[in-house]
Formats: sequence, C-alpha cells, structure tokens
Amino acid sequence: MKDLFGSPGTVSGLLLRVGQCLFAAGSIGVMVSSLGFSNFTAYCYLIASMGLQVLWSFGLACLDIYALRIKKDLHNSVLVSLFVVGDWVTATLSLAAACSSAGIAVLYSKDLKFCTGATHLPCDRFELSIALAFITWFLIAMSSHVMFWILASV
Repeated sequence: MKDLFGSPGTVSGLLLRVGQCLFAAGSIGVMVSSLGFSNFTAYCYLIASMGLQVLWSFGLACLDIYALRIKKDLHNSVLVSLFVVGDWVTATLSLAAACSSAGIAVLYSKDLKFCTGATHLPCDRFELSIALAFITWFLIAMSSHVMFWILASV
C-alpha cells in the first residue's frame, strides 16, 4: 500500500504528531497562564483533554522516531487498530473540549460582557487557547482520517 501523509512510522506522521503535541501544549500553557481559568469547568476540561492529547501524541511521536530509526513498518492490523481507537477517542474529547470552551468564551465575552468592565477576565488568552485547541483537533482529525484508511487497507 502507498504511504499516506501522516502514516505511522513516516516523517510526515512524525511531523503531524509533533504538531499535535506542540499545539496542545501551547493551548495548555496559554490557558494556565490566564488568571481565573479554574473558575470555569469547560476550561478545566480543555486542559485535561489537551493534556491527554499531549501524552498520546508524544507517545506516538516517540514510536515514529523509533520506527524511523530502525526502519520498521508499523502497518500491521493490531497497531493500526490501536492508533485508530486512540485517535478517535482523543479527537472526540478534543473537539468536545474546544467547542464547550468556545461556547463559554462567547457567552462571557459577547453576551454577558464580562471581558469589559469591573470583572475584566483575560478573554483574549482564553480565546487564543481555544484557537490552539481547534488547530490541535484539526491535526488529530487528519491523523484519524489517515489511520482509518490505513486500517481499511490492512
């Protein structure tokens, strides 16, 4: 089978996993550096989801490095099945966390106007963290799609 962009054990797969890891870590870093984020359950859920994504992506990036180093093919059905399930679970959690956080950000900034006035929240940091989470989800969606097609062909 022809290697698809983002296949496990390839340079493009490694770059995709590193991108997922970096954007998720960036989302966590920006959110944690914001004052008052812990008052909102959706933002705590975003941090937990992105933390899981960092662990998953870092683990698969290490596996990609190992496979590239010893020139091993990772296209067997058991491994690809594990990758598919892991990617789909983390993709679902990441999308749910990003969407719920975005809903809270819109509620507080546009509807309740908490970003201006006496209760000034760091909404710009919240929004940046959420944007990074959506970029992370997009990268996870790409790898989930590739893994699904690889599983179908194995």
